[in-house]
Amino acid sequence: MPVLKYIARLFGFASQPVAGPASDKSSPADAMRGLRVMALTTTAAEAGIGPNQRFPDVYGVVMDLPISNGHTASVFALCDGNASLYTTSTFGILGGIEHASVRTAAENFVSTAQSFYDLGQPTSDFGYPAPKQLRFYLLGYDGVRVLECSMEALEEENRTLLPLFAAGQDVLTQLRLLTE
Repeated sequence: MPVLKYIARLFGFASQPVAGPASDKSSPADAMRGLRVMALTTTAAEAGIGPNQRFPDVYGVVMDLPISNGHTASVFALCDGNASLYTTSTFGILGGIEHASVRTAAENFVSTAQSFYDLGQPTSDFGYPAPKQLRFYLLGYDGVRVLECSMEALEEENRTLLPLFAAGQDVLTQLRLLTE
């Protein structure tokens, strides 16, 4: 996505793990939070993405999931294959679109999100989920929709969102493999 690449370069990030100072004015954690908000609020038109046969309703997805020490990881994917990882700590990965495995996983994540579009509730609140909660923001051409469940429910009784979670986990895995 051109806008995200521009901002990433502006902050001094490249297609590599992001850690360390982003600028003299903000912390790396603040930069990660800012990029997440930008991902959630940039419209499809601003990103240069339009509806098509494969992606008629959803052009992107953000999956917020709990990680260690009360932090949250946000896995971001677009239908053009762009993907990034933002955290509420000081780590992130930007520029996944340059890698075929990430592009494929990102496209699959957004494609999977298509079948959950009607289950989502329209939202303009982009807060982080409560601890032990999993939240999906479906970036639709007509606005953002949200889906949420507890991690426990996903593992035990409410497996409805499991395919979406698995597709998001695949994006996360492919991004993590870039850093190893």
